[in-house]
Amino acid sequence: MSRTPQEIFESYVHAGAMTRNADALAENFTEDGVFEAPLMPADATFPRRLVGREEIRAAMAAYYERQAKGDGRRPNIAKSGYVLHTTADPEVFIAEIDTVFDGDGDSGGEDVVVSLVQIFRVRDGKIARLRDYFAPALMS
Repeated sequence: MSRTPQEIFESYVHAGAMTRNADALAENFTEDGVFEAPLMPADATFPRRLVGREEIRAAMAAYYERQAKGDGRRPNIAKSGYVLHTTADPEVFIAEIDTVFDGDGDSGGEDVVVSLVQIFRVRDGKIARLRDYFAPALMS
């Protein structure tokens, strides 16, 4: 039985943003899956284009390791929200996301909201292609 867009999205978010588990994240993709962040500059630390589950696994593990050495902040799920939009194509859905990070001294105590859009193309309950659109400056 194939997973619903809701199940696919929630599994992807839990593996990535919540637990930073590169193995679990990669398992959400098809063997030949593509993960793209088209707005990222070529020299950014966040990968711009990854092809194949193993490349996704390796690159995201390295990225999560670098992140852990930084501030390590995770989204506040209670404050964050999303809306999933289905399309006429049953293999495509869109996630409209507002991710909230609790404020700290650097932001004057104010929460930081990161808004983004992700376009998912799925096959057999897994992500075949994910295009992640967000402001590159937020992913140092």
